[in-house]
Amino acid sequence: MPKLAANLTYLFTELEFLDRFGAAAEAGFRGVEYQLPYVHDKQAMVEQLGAHDLEMVLINLPAGDVQAGDAGMACDPNRRQEFRDGVEAGIDFAKALACPQVNCLAGIAPGGVAAERLFETFVENLRFASQCLAREGIRLLVEPINTRDRPGFYLSRSTQAMDIIDAVGSDNLFLQFDVYHTQIMQGDIVRNFEAHRERIRHVQIADNPGRHEPGTGEINFPFVLASLDAIGYDGWVSCEYAPSTTTLDTLHWARDYLGHS
Repeated sequence: MPKLAANLTYLFTELEFLDRFGAAAEAGFRGVEYQLPYVHDKQAMVEQLGAHDLEMVLINLPAGDVQAGDAGMACDPNRRQEFRDGVEAGIDFAKALACPQVNCLAGIAPGGVAAERLFETFVENLRFASQCLAREGIRLLVEPINTRDRPGFYLSRSTQAMDIIDAVGSDNLFLQFDVYHTQIMQGDIVRNFEAHRERIRHVQIADNPGRHEPGTGEINFPFVLASLDAIGYDGWVSCEYAPSTTTLDTLHWARDYLGHS
């Protein structure tokens, strides 16, 4: 039975940020994640996690100026120091929140930079981050993101992620497997998951098209989730979808899973 986590960037947005923790717990979630917590008070988040017996299962490293269109910076050779400063901030928040893993967004490939330099920059930055995080007992993840929603995003396929992970050569770098992005870019979700199972440490889900809750699109989630169990995945499966109505109304598909999480 999958362990469902609530992505509080997407779910319970009807509520103020700190109120989302209690709403997630009341709905049956035991784990939560949040993409970019850096504008919020760490201690207030820690108090909410403790008050509702929740585990923070994932945050992202700082991703730049999201309002201006940034989606990470790890592939950009002109932003190496900014990336390194972000690793320090990520460690600070992850330690405060007792979060065991952080995700690194590659970013949109800057124009006019050779493919070889983008690759070398991303590998160098990941090697630096994986070493820093390893010293603190925190895992580093990378996530392929579809180029339909994020045109120009550097890391878009799991096979590309495997090449990069191999080049980094760290035992503290793993794959974050997002079912929604994989369906758009590659399809064949279960086979793709099975092919990379040994390097996957986190899963996120949303249906396609629309990035709404399971059951609104083309993905057979009962089959996918049962297959993850059969393959032996026992990590978190995070609900990173945009609810088509209110969050609680979109959790009908998850009742049985939340009852066992």
